[in-house]
Amino acid sequence: QVQLVESGGGLVQAGGSLRLSCTASGIFTTIYAMAWYRQVSGKQRELVAAMPTGGTTNYADSVKGRFTISRDNTKNAVYLQMNSLKPEDAAVYYCNTGFRSGLRIGETWGQGTQVTVSS
Repeated sequence: QVQLVESGGGLVQAGGSLRLSCTASGIFTTIYAMAWYRQVSGKQRELVAAMPTGGTTNYADSVKGRFTISRDNTKNAVYLQMNSLKPEDAAVYYCNTGFRSGLRIGETWGQGTQVTVSS
């Protein structure tokens, strides 16, 4: 099993910044792409940013230029630096990754961390 633990959410004023962290633990041989999604109650979960093990990162148009995804493969961790936050960025943010554990290839999600942006 692979677990993802997120941290860094909270309440911030519009224009402020937050940094989310997510660390993978458990039994695995490979962590593949790592990504951040977000979900507002009653709406579909949407991709915010994704970072493959190699290649270019992807960002939702709504966060380009404000959010930056990064990863530390030595720690099996992914981060999301969020700057110039807007009220519409408020959501539960989820970390996601694909992994290999023995012969099994799977996908797992974190428990989510709440981001609240006050106007």
